[in-house]
Amino acid sequence: MQLVKFSLGGLMMRCRRGWGLTSVRWIAVGCLLSLVHGVAVADPSGGDAQRPTKRIVMIAGPRSHNYGAHEHYAGLKILARSIADDDVSVKVVRGWPEDDAPLDSADAIVFFADGGGRHPAIPHLDKLESLAARGVGLAAIHYAVETVPGETGDRWLELMGGHFEIHKSVNPHWTAELQTDPAHPVTAGIAPFKTLDEWYFNLRFKGSGVTPLLQAVAPESTMRRRDGHHSGNPEVRKLVADGVTHTLAWAYERPGDGGRSFGITGGHFHWVWGNDAMREVTARGIRWVAGLSPAVPESAPDVSVDDLLQNQDYERPDKFKLDTVRQYID
Repeated sequence: MQLVKFSLGGLMMRCRRGWGLTSVRWIAVGCLLSLVHGVAVADPSGGDAQRPTKRIVMIAGPRSHNYGAHEHYAGLKILARSIADDDVSVKVVRGWPEDDAPLDSADAIVFFADGGGRHPAIPHLDKLESLAARGVGLAAIHYAVETVPGETGDRWLELMGGHFEIHKSVNPHWTAELQTDPAHPVTAGIAPFKTLDEWYFNLRFKGSGVTPLLQAVAPESTMRRRDGHHSGNPEVRKLVADGVTHTLAWAYERPGDGGRSFGITGGHFHWVWGNDAMREVTARGIRWVAGLSPAVPESAPDVSVDDLLQNQDYERPDKFKLDTVRQYID
């Protein structure tokens, strides 16, 4: 059903056609009450009365690295512009909300924050699991795909379908030549692209239900660092030497609750949100976990360099050159 639109002039016209004025007044009151209380108003076409609105809550972590990197709040504000439409409301908050009410009514929750022991979800895993149990979608961007080893990491893996695991996964900076899955709704129609970023790879994934969305072969240059909990290990060195393809973004259909999860390991440099393909894949992944059509609305604005300079946690350094942004966008 579609919401019935009416005007006083229209009702008065019906009055002149034979409706009593009293009847017109009662119709007007009934329509207004239906709109106020969200009640479906009959539509001769037989469509829905109200378009259901999905709600997405985006949780931004506190400031972290330096100017132009791990700009969680600014990055989510950019992504929100690509997601917002008549069918969804998007709320960006700094840190876990003091009041759980926005989360209780959310259709999807997005994390863009530092991970490891600083992950904002860790103190609230019980709550997050209860939300996931009713099908709430989950998304994690960049460092937020990592928690800590052990029980916490295992619980995060169950929620997300994949995660960064220390002493296994690595986090080098490199230009990934990304292949997209043409069959999945999130990446269908998005051509392969490349961008410089801190792309994590060799993640731990669940055995089933996970669909790779972005994949790339990591070059030998990603293994120049010594072994360490994030930098390298014998397993990943062999995989790189063998030219194995790694998954850098994925979709997960959770088997237990029917909900969806999405993860993407890029997003270290704030400037990558100016790359149309990078921004679209991430926005579409978030829309998909919320149960929306993944397609980015046609009304979504383009992102300019000036847009990227807004809402950052750090002041722009005097020596910063805008030309450096181009290597991440083009």
